[in-house]
Amino acid sequence: MNTISPKGFLRWIAFVFFLAAETIIAKAQSITIPIETKQNAMVLRVSAEKYLETIYFGDKLSDKNEYSAIAGAYRYNRTTSGYNSAYTTSGSLNLLEPAISVTHADGNKSLDLKYVSHTVTKISDDISLVSINLKDSLYDFEVTLNYQTYFNENVTEQWSVIKHHEKHDVVLNKYASANLYLQAGSYWLRHYHGDWEKEMRPEEEQLDHGIKTLDSKLGTRADLFGPPVFMVSLNKPSTEDEGEVLYGNLEWSGNYRIDLEVDPSNNLRLIAGINNYASDYVLKPGIEFITPKFVYTLADKGKGAASRNLQTWARKYKLVDGEGPRLTLLNNWESTYFDFNEDKLAGILKDTKELGVDLFLLDDGWFGNKYPRNDDHAGLGDWEVNKAKLPDDIAFLTKTAQADGVKFGIWVEPEMVNPKSELYEKHPDWVVKQPQRPEYYMRNQLVLDLTNPKVQDFVFGIIDNLFTKNPGLAYIKWDCNSIIYNAYSAYESHQSNFYTDYVFGLYKVLDRLRVKYPKVPMMLCSGGGGRVDYGALKYFTEYWPSDNTEPVERIFIQWENTYFYPALASSNHVTNWGKEPLKFRVDVAMMGKLGFDIVISKLKPDELAFCQQAVKTYKQFSEAIWHGDQYRLQDPRDNDVASIMYVDTLKSTTIMFNYLVNTRYGAGTNLPIRLKGLDPDKTYAISEVNLYPGTKSSIPDATFTGKFLMTVGINPDVRERRASVLIGVVEMK
Repeated sequence: MNTISPKGFLRWIAFVFFLAAETIIAKAQSITIPIETKQNAMVLRVSAEKYLETIYFGDKLSDKNEYSAIAGAYRYNRTTSGYNSAYTTSGSLNLLEPAISVTHADGNKSLDLKYVSHTVTKISDDISLVSINLKDSLYDFEVTLNYQTYFNENVTEQWSVIKHHEKHDVVLNKYASANLYLQAGSYWLRHYHGDWEKEMRPEEEQLDHGIKTLDSKLGTRADLFGPPVFMVSLNKPSTEDEGEVLYGNLEWSGNYRIDLEVDPSNNLRLIAGINNYASDYVLKPGIEFITPKFVYTLADKGKGAASRNLQTWARKYKLVDGEGPRLTLLNNWESTYFDFNEDKLAGILKDTKELGVDLFLLDDGWFGNKYPRNDDHAGLGDWEVNKAKLPDDIAFLTKTAQADGVKFGIWVEPEMVNPKSELYEKHPDWVVKQPQRPEYYMRNQLVLDLTNPKVQDFVFGIIDNLFTKNPGLAYIKWDCNSIIYNAYSAYESHQSNFYTDYVFGLYKVLDRLRVKYPKVPMMLCSGGGGRVDYGALKYFTEYWPSDNTEPVERIFIQWENTYFYPALASSNHVTNWGKEPLKFRVDVAMMGKLGFDIVISKLKPDELAFCQQAVKTYKQFSEAIWHGDQYRLQDPRDNDVASIMYVDTLKSTTIMFNYLVNTRYGAGTNLPIRLKGLDPDKTYAISEVNLYPGTKSSIPDATFTGKFLMTVGINPDVRERRASVLIGVVEMK
């Protein structure tokens, strides 16, 4: 039998007391900071060494006092403790991908941020802001981490504010907005790729150890090939109604970077922010650098719940007039392109009234005199009205529209310039281009340098002059077709600041416009859905998902966008693309914000009658589509039939869209489709709506309880000759 000597026993007792004392001191020094929404909590802890760590992110606990016990349950040690940093630095103790890297004024590249203080501000009953100040112990350099929570929506916006008071400039080599830390057995990433007319194509993969980076280096319309949105499922791929899933969206319209790193302890480190590619940012002393916001939501009931969190939040807090109505419209682009005059447009204005939509939108081609805008090779940048096409100016169109009882809107592309333009001749220094290299064009144009305040004034003036001269102007379509090649600014003193300052300059212009014109509807467009993010959408009422308006393709593009953006923000136009019948095209466009881009005067009488009735049907169900809850019922990638529904907030009015996406023999709905989101105790009348003139529905009008409709469902009888079926579900009172 082994025995302990009296001396050894005393040493053992001393060691036990030492450990106990160390634990007591650590607990005394530790600060726990819970950041809560209605269902979730992110819990941060200040360690004994004053490092800020993430110790929990998941379901909210009922007892806040138990958050302090979480760190002990995970048994962090000295090797792994840096992994869960709330904002990971570089050049000091960290061995993993940093959220922030800097070069100090003296050339030193180390950073070691420690906790100083934090504040909690109650902005409203729903919104709270937690701000945590971190500072380096050797350098006068600090970062404030901000977590703004939307309690009822279970949404958080996170960003950082970076500043210093060193003697000279500091270079920010990386400057992320957020650094999240998730713990699960496995992680499944769904992200998107694409191109012009091929937007929002999803891929799903399991994340392995190492780093997966989603990024863009395009400058403008930076998400042409891949948007700054993604979802991460924990432990297994989430379905529509099951699984724990995180949605993320960087609110930034320029180059972005999202790093997803599974660390050696099998935890996921997620770092999101501006892409530091070619963008070492020179920061002067005393100046605050505010990163863009990264918005995210965590849901434990699948992708549907997560998307409804974001959609509700966006309508309530982010989109311009997100809780208001939207304008239906007729656009002239695909009916005239650049070839129009006053008489032709006056005829289209009468068509607008006859169709029954709210607004006529005049597209590209209305400007330029020395270099007329008769195609996309000339005139861009010269924003005076083309006298040959419109001798009586824009005022003729606004007055004609008013006389016809409709509104008038106009297209602009104010950030761009054709080399064949007076603007380019007068101000070549306003153009983004390398001084000694050949110019390279996308759609025959270049980008204006929005880092330059004079260019910002010019771009603001384009829109402001249109409104000043035409008070009846009711809508703006803001386009952006080019990416940035040969990045160089004649204005910037530090070229590495250019990509970042370009977007800041764009936002300065849009801020000014929204101060002066706070609620004018504006569409965010970029030759396709290559510029859709909440950094831009906070200035706009809607966006253009894709130039690809072929209706079957649009079902897939619009479907994927619904995960991140509400339906009223998606501008969907009826065009002549594709071989599908007019009814199919109209039904697809109604799954969002309805518009038309067809020649109304060439429609047959029954086609016109159908479109007129469709506008009325759309307005009947618009409250559910615009402001209701959205439920995806059958995914077009997994089924012959895509099915999606919208139910209003009172659960009294619902519309169900069903589209055949597989044309193989016998494809269709052989089984009923279960509805979602209804009141099980209410009784609903169901009927097929938006029927084409002269056709009869194969679905008899009937009444069912919400319980029946959600348990058994409806078979919409979608098949080859009934490729698009809309079902109205209205509460019986």
